[in-house]
Amino acid sequence: MIKAGIIGAGGYAGVNLLSLLIRHPEAKVVWLVSEEAHKGKKISELYPHLKGINDLSCQTLNELDGLIKDIDVVFLALPHGIAINYVPKILKAGKKVIDLGADYRFSKEAVFGLPEIYKEKIKGARLIANPGCYPTASILGMAPLVKNGLIDVSSINLDAKSGVSGAGRGVSLKVQFCERNEGVTAYAVNNHRHMGEIEYQLGRILGSQMNVTFVPHLMPMNRGILVTGYSKLRDTHNALRITDLIKLYKDFYKDAAFVRIYETGEPCTKNVSGTNFCDIGLSINEATGTVIVMSAIDNLIKGAAGQAVQNMNLVFGNPEKMGLEGISIFP
Repeated sequence: MIKAGIIGAGGYAGVNLLSLLIRHPEAKVVWLVSEEAHKGKKISELYPHLKGINDLSCQTLNELDGLIKDIDVVFLALPHGIAINYVPKILKAGKKVIDLGADYRFSKEAVFGLPEIYKEKIKGARLIANPGCYPTASILGMAPLVKNGLIDVSSINLDAKSGVSGAGRGVSLKVQFCERNEGVTAYAVNNHRHMGEIEYQLGRILGSQMNVTFVPHLMPMNRGILVTGYSKLRDTHNALRITDLIKLYKDFYKDAAFVRIYETGEPCTKNVSGTNFCDIGLSINEATGTVIVMSAIDNLIKGAAGQAVQNMNLVFGNPEKMGLEGISIFP
């Protein structure tokens, strides 16, 4: 049995992680840490849907020294810039660390936790930097094209749309009902913190530095991400057929437990809601020589908590899909 602690249990990513681990047959959550204001409160007080299912009380980071003694893995789901102050202590105690924040995504000390690309490295890792939600959908969508040299990498444009839960549970004007309902807005155009993560990882796949155009949008829905990537084909004289493109993606992800390639139709966020799947649809505009890739994930599951559990499974030698075999609730 894998004994786990969750730091940042009071946030959306943290509570989704707890929900997945509660159902995991080989994991047990031993303790929860949340912000100072939550000290001593049961997690079911913060999230009443857990009442009678998990009633662990929240502790604080001040108690971390004693807490890390009796666990195997620590998950950190903290605002960016905080985890880096505590991870060294956890590693020194000989524990595995899976950080859902951005603190180690550019660090050589950590393995980037995208199993579809770095599975073998994850298996032997002690520190895993869980990817961001936008990068997960974007990288999985574009990686086969970049790896196989099919596109002009200077022409990658990513149009990304996310549910409001991606902004976290904190109170702010932009997530108030009247501000978001019945409206769509672009934000952080050309300077979103995930753009650099996407460029860095696609550059690693390419083997050289590269840049992308990335425009995120906030949608009036709770959860889900849809990234539509557009790029020019390098060889427009020898037209790439859609059947060949689908085969290329299926071959690239043949060992990927949670990537589903559509042969017809377009992915929808509702089809992956609450699941660890990434659904990918493909199209080619022959008139303009443009390939179009559509990637849908649940930002809180494959984009955060589910991917963290997937990484935990790899680290501890469990089947990759263990505890992640749920299907979307539809409609």
